[in-house]
Amino acid sequence: VLLDVLANLYEEVDRRANELVHIHSGRLKCGFGCCSCCVDELTVFEIEAENIKKHYKELLADGKPGPEGACAFLDRRGGCRIYAHRPYVCRTQGLPLRWMEEIDGDGDLVEMRDICTLNDRGERVETLSVDFCWTIGPVEEQLVRLQTDLGDQLGRVFLRSLFCRKVCA
Repeated sequence: VLLDVLANLYEEVDRRANELVHIHSGRLKCGFGCCSCCVDELTVFEIEAENIKKHYKELLADGKPGPEGACAFLDRRGGCRIYAHRPYVCRTQGLPLRWMEEIDGDGDLVEMRDICTLNDRGERVETLSVDFCWTIGPVEEQLVRLQTDLGDQLGRVFLRSLFCRKVCA
């Protein structure tokens, strides 16, 4: 049931992300094989890891992870081997992002913005309408609630760690 809720959340993320892709179609350079954001350091919520384990048992048991430094799920051409069930963080890569951050510890929040350097041509991300940016926070809160329902408060998993090391065979 939780993985069904996750699938519905992904559908909503994809719907909104696709709207932003359409809005920014003139500036977005991301496409098949663009994988500069696909790095080892990315972690996912445990529920997202469970979703990947459910859909890619054979790949995780018998497949080889991609080279160190890049996402373990990239193929030799830079394509994602789990694209249909990729985690949330991968669904919004490349878009103009905005989030709130406490800078100096006084409790005041400051809006921060960023965009992939490949996509920074065009209107400055700082001047974009809020509606033209992906807001980091709300989906993460939903993932935290799902994670809690799974029984784990804030567990995160490195994607590379999902591959079975031949010792588990």
